[in-house]
Amino acid sequence: MARKFEGHIALDIRDSVADWGPFAEPTAKQGAPNVLYLVWDDIGIGTWDCYGGLVEMPNMKRIADRGVQFTQFHTTALCSPTRASLLTGRNASSVGMATIEEFSDGFPNMSGRIPADTALCSEVLAERGWNTYAVGKWHMTPLEEENLAASKRHWPLGRGFERFYGFLGGEADQWYPNLVYDNHPISPPYPPEDGYHLSKDLADKSIEFIRDAKVIATDKPWFMYLCPGCGHAPHHVAREWADKYRGRFDMGYEKYREIVLENQKRMGLVPENTELSPMNPYVNVTSAEGKPWPPQDTVRAWDSLSENEKRLFCRQAEVFAGFLSYTDAQIGRVLDYLEESGQLDNTIIVAFSDNGGSGEGGPNGSVNEMKFFNGYIDTVEDSLAKLDELGSPTTYNHYSIGWAMAFNTPYKLYKRYASHEGGIADPCLMSWPAGIPARGEVRHQYLNVCDITPTVYELLGITPPDTVKNVKQRPLEGVSFRALFDDADADVGKHTQFYSMLGTRGIWHRGWFADTIHAACPSGWGHFDKDRWELFHLDQDRSQMHDLAEVHPEKLEELKALWFSEAGKYNGMPLNDLDIVSVMMRYRPTYAKGLDRAVYYPDSAEVGPGAALEIQGRSFALLAETTITSPDAEGVLFAHGGRLGGHALFVQDGRLCYIYNFLGEEEQAIVSDRPVPLGDHILGIRYERRGTRPDHFTPTGEAVLYIDENPVGSLDDMRIQPTVFSGVGEGIRVGRDTGQSVSARYRSPFPFTGGTMHQVIEDVSGKPYQDLEMAAAAAFSRD
Repeated sequence: MARKFEGHIALDIRDSVADWGPFAEPTAKQGAPNVLYLVWDDIGIGTWDCYGGLVEMPNMKRIADRGVQFTQFHTTALCSPTRASLLTGRNASSVGMATIEEFSDGFPNMSGRIPADTALCSEVLAERGWNTYAVGKWHMTPLEEENLAASKRHWPLGRGFERFYGFLGGEADQWYPNLVYDNHPISPPYPPEDGYHLSKDLADKSIEFIRDAKVIATDKPWFMYLCPGCGHAPHHVAREWADKYRGRFDMGYEKYREIVLENQKRMGLVPENTELSPMNPYVNVTSAEGKPWPPQDTVRAWDSLSENEKRLFCRQAEVFAGFLSYTDAQIGRVLDYLEESGQLDNTIIVAFSDNGGSGEGGPNGSVNEMKFFNGYIDTVEDSLAKLDELGSPTTYNHYSIGWAMAFNTPYKLYKRYASHEGGIADPCLMSWPAGIPARGEVRHQYLNVCDITPTVYELLGITPPDTVKNVKQRPLEGVSFRALFDDADADVGKHTQFYSMLGTRGIWHRGWFADTIHAACPSGWGHFDKDRWELFHLDQDRSQMHDLAEVHPEKLEELKALWFSEAGKYNGMPLNDLDIVSVMMRYRPTYAKGLDRAVYYPDSAEVGPGAALEIQGRSFALLAETTITSPDAEGVLFAHGGRLGGHALFVQDGRLCYIYNFLGEEEQAIVSDRPVPLGDHILGIRYERRGTRPDHFTPTGEAVLYIDENPVGSLDDMRIQPTVFSGVGEGIRVGRDTGQSVSARYRSPFPFTGGTMHQVIEDVSGKPYQDLEMAAAAAFSRD
């Protein structure tokens, strides 16, 4: 919003006329409201009590009672796309975010990079005098750019936010999150033993950011994008919060759905004729090549479960519910602060979930989600062994897929499926007491997440700008629903909404919905031209129970043609349903791509996923160049991963130690048979892969521990993980182990003392250890 200088310039300043207009900080209109976007994660519409669910959310109800509740609000069915659509006011595929950042690819619709000509509302509001803050989950930076060597163009501070505190990826350990403050990684301020939890930390920072500015400019409005990451896995919460729900879900997920649907009807949230969809509506469907519906996307009947399984599944739901209620209480602290400081009434609040409940826990749920990303499926026995630890720092837990269906009551399917309401129909609340007269009212019009920011612009009196940061802008694609706040029956002019996500498709048009029956990525089904299409009249059949494709073939053909038309308009292709291995093996422009050797240094930031050299089941060597100056030297030399999978090289009790923690199941240990002597040394480990376990994909081999060129310990038949230790943190650390320790043998950060750490060389080339050690020793002696 550059302004032309309108003063007068003469030779002498005495004869000149100043004009501060082009230079002064932009100023919002007097009395302009604050804006709070509160984005929850993986919350189905049948979860919160204000939507008929059994999870108590008093502060969400507080927002609903002060404003409007929407019953047909829709998202994209996945995290990154919904957030990009929200902040830009456009369809996700239009802004390069047709998938999550971890699955991005080199196409305009799924590059993972939001173009400058589709500005975020943070960029727009910053140019108009609002302070702008992002707190919590971001998930709009490509994985390969989430490191300190990469450009920060797609980090929050590069996209119009003045301050950021949270995590860049799709999820975070709630006890030991991989935090970023502005443009640099930091450690959590205190450990969980002292009461740390991410939701509490984010609430603290939200209040701090607002207060920091208000103490200086009391009338300046702010925009806050607050995303706690709850209830995405891992479902972490203190036991006392989970225990508040003891017995609440003992009826099982099938009966839960019946109870919630009756609540929803009684509350006027769904039509009286709404039916419950089947728990496994497509279990008998196969792909064009005969592939079955994914077993991971199949619900086990409650009556078929053993008593132990029922006990486990109930606890999974209790922990999830406690997680939500705890985080709601932390959001309540933010609302309390706004009320006490006189800001709440003049704050536009939009609270919603980014997609439906998550089915990613599979039929049995999980106590360690990283097993899935290594090709292993958690068994009931695995989870029962940690039943009393669910939600604690020793688990990375997720509920079973039956609860996803329950929390999405009354709809079909779940997160990832943009073809069905279970993935895209979500809770949404909006309030602004100073500007919206409605209190505790309900609206039933069909809305989409891309409509929120256009609506907020209209409430703020802002015309969507032609240029932002001097870049000409594309038109918004969302439609303002401002009229709904004054007239419950208003037609806001939204008649069509296009959907495409992970190989699933849908199109809504004037109350009708057409979709394809297709298993979502990572199914690998392909053959999209052979998909069977369904047709539903959502105005009369909210839960997609009655397929009218054969009754109204002309209507189906109309909507199919409309889908392809909209896909052409909004960069809807190509479609991607690749299996997980194919997705992970596709080329991405990462710094570590093609490298077989990396050097890491102490006193440097953690090197995380997308930048760290990953072993991925290969032979490897670690060589730590170290000077030992004290017989009491101890501490971590190298660590990668954490308590649920990782490895660490360290000195303890005078001896060199190595631990390979296999998915949190077994700490495979080697301890040197002699003390580490004083002086300059190369301390290392060599693992040589020799084959696989009987499961045919778990790599196994011999690990040998070295002090200089001398073997000092070994372990035969050591198993290692086939892929990565983590996708969201627990990267490579040298000279310390931040986060939670790889091994129970030491307590983080266990910094190296009693000597000097120079560097660690990681090598996956397969060269003999002796050759690597000789080269490293020669270089070490020259240094």
